[in-house]
Amino acid sequence: MAGNDNQRLIGRFRDFLRVEKGLAPLSIESYERDLELWAEFLEKRSRSLPRAVRQDVCDFLDHLFSNQYDGRTVARKLSALRQFYRFLLLDKLIEHDPTLNIDTPKQWKVLPKSLAQSEVEEMLKSAGRPPAMAPTARQERLAVALALRDRAMLEVLYAGALRVSELVSARLTDTRLEQGCMMVRGKGDKERLVPLGAPAVEAIQEYLRSARALLAGHRSSPHLFLARGGHPLTRTRAWQIVERASRAAGRHASPHMLRHSAATHMVEGGADLRTVQTILGHADISTTQIYTHLALDRLKNVYRSHHPRAKARTSESGE
Repeated sequence: MAGNDNQRLIGRFRDFLRVEKGLAPLSIESYERDLELWAEFLEKRSRSLPRAVRQDVCDFLDHLFSNQYDGRTVARKLSALRQFYRFLLLDKLIEHDPTLNIDTPKQWKVLPKSLAQSEVEEMLKSAGRPPAMAPTARQERLAVALALRDRAMLEVLYAGALRVSELVSARLTDTRLEQGCMMVRGKGDKERLVPLGAPAVEAIQEYLRSARALLAGHRSSPHLFLARGGHPLTRTRAWQIVERASRAAGRHASPHMLRHSAATHMVEGGADLRTVQTILGHADISTTQIYTHLALDRLKNVYRSHHPRAKARTSESGE
């Protein structure tokens, strides 16, 4: 029944746009498509167009972003919703506009994709798995050394939320393994001390103990992570290592996805944005604020689970 009511309201709004607004047919069709998409979203929640609330609108916009709509397109769809609910207010079909005080999405920053914690764990396990038997003993030792290096690299990328350029430029003297951290040189040669955690520290120690000397050969290098023959790793090679390890988790990941995943998991775990900003090396807190909605989502979930009035207010309002 809600579907028929929604279509009737959309039809009335279409007539309003044609007769009173004088819009062109193509513009009216665009409004209609946007509202039908919105109505379909609401029907999955057993809610009609007049009964929509502000949270429904916010969730709808998040849904659009998660389905790869860009900011301009989402902004246009929000504009269509605003026009529609103004029309319903004018006709006294609703008492409250659910689109009020919602920012225009064109200014929103879309979060890059992140991996689930289980997917990161699978990547790390994949990088540390012993390779298949090599034809010669030397090739087998080299394969084991590369696996230890790759595991240490991935652990550091994720634990420290490093940029790929920061990883490949890291030096031996940057490590502070006894303190569980390392010095990182970010954009503009700004230095920051980044905590690593026990798994990353142990992976680096094993790499230094059992793999780095073999990879270095007869060369002397200040770099922490080396390619065969003692050459420093390139950004391209680091990307390839991450991509290969990510296949074990069924994903196509990049170093930046590991960095973003680390920040996402920290915020989901309760870290404040200032701490995340420091670890990521963001010069401005506004850059880190793309993670704000994660913190808000966590707060809402905790509130709904633990506050005695959360469910009561919902049931009383009928929403």
